[in-house]
Amino acid sequence: MPIHSKHPETLAVHAGFRTAPGTHSVAVPIHQTTSYQFESTEHAANLFALKELGNIYTRIMNPTWDAFEQRVAAMEGGVAALAVASGQAASTYSVLNLCEAGDNFVTSTDLYGGTWNLFANTIRQMGIEARFVDPTDPEAFRRAVDDRTRLFYAETLPNPKLQVFPIAEVAAIGRELGIPLIVDNTAAPVICKPLEMGAAAVMYSATKYMGGHGTTIGGVVVDGGNFDWAAWGDRFPTLNKPDQSYHGAVWTEAVKPLGPIAFIIRMRVILLRDLGAALSPFNAFQLIQGVETLPLRMRQHCENAILTARFLRDHPKVTRVIHPSLMEGEMRRRADTAFRGGYGALLGFELEGGAEAGRRFIEALELFYHVANIGDARSLAIHPATTTHSQLSPEDQLASGVSPGYVRLSIGIEHPDDIIADLSQALEKV
Repeated sequence: MPIHSKHPETLAVHAGFRTAPGTHSVAVPIHQTTSYQFESTEHAANLFALKELGNIYTRIMNPTWDAFEQRVAAMEGGVAALAVASGQAASTYSVLNLCEAGDNFVTSTDLYGGTWNLFANTIRQMGIEARFVDPTDPEAFRRAVDDRTRLFYAETLPNPKLQVFPIAEVAAIGRELGIPLIVDNTAAPVICKPLEMGAAAVMYSATKYMGGHGTTIGGVVVDGGNFDWAAWGDRFPTLNKPDQSYHGAVWTEAVKPLGPIAFIIRMRVILLRDLGAALSPFNAFQLIQGVETLPLRMRQHCENAILTARFLRDHPKVTRVIHPSLMEGEMRRRADTAFRGGYGALLGFELEGGAEAGRRFIEALELFYHVANIGDARSLAIHPATTTHSQLSPEDQLASGVSPGYVRLSIGIEHPDDIIADLSQALEKV
């Protein structure tokens, strides 16, 4: 039974699954199986030829994943999604699905450190060039394009810099040139809809806010179905030329009867099949539990973060607070354009006293957890200069948005009075 709603609160609970056939189970079952019985040799042939969609092997698809994928795609306004084992796998597949050796893509400099390393080193070793540009100037993306540029890549609210990316502007430039924008929206589910702003695909580390419970690693990529890959044929050989690893299929032609899903189908039956970053069915079940409360949690996350940002802004030991709700000028315009119903739950602030002040603050926290993660229901804190960025030079730390006294917070859903009380007592000990 289709759910006719555009409201994330409803879609998060109902999209993609109603009841299990036969058992009428209301909860999505965990299909802990490797493989699936074919109904006949004709049925098997149709599945492998992509004449119909169905389950073949759990390295490629799984009914528990399917419910998760459909739910996320519905919430994003996309046509289909692919669940994978981690957010890093989602980032990697988003690039490799369009790029081959000798190709390049243009990416924002403002990225999560793991993604920066992936693009600057590991992807480069595959013969693919990441061209880093400053997102404060959207036209920088245009200037970096050549005939072998396959995509633009960005994060909505990059961690740890927390400067809102100009999604609509860069997406428009890309569409003029025939280049899709792929957006990592990990930090802003529900409150930001990149596909509605012109992005061709959106991806998540579902480990973070989607799961919310801090128990499960996973990733997901959503195909917007809004980019005409065939119209820019020479730009996208992976989708428009015969694919020798799948019987010479031309993806933009082969999947036409199934809908505008060439991008995500190729990712599933080529990259997931061959590279194997498959999501555990149990992890898919866990992520579904998180998604069901995601809109409610994001509301509380955002409300708490605004109150926390205001408290820190007025504290005498804090020299600077970075949160979209406090931004001015062009950055505030971007935030107001990108977000609806909140400004996200990540914030950064700088302490007088540098690295030593940061260490003392972290060690004085009682409610906050000191972990290298974001997006849990619980509040989290980290001092990048002594953890994630400790191996960088001071110059590189500052370039990434991290000063010696910088602390990043991921604000949870606890009562805001308790969050602020813990920060207050820790600041008194700095």
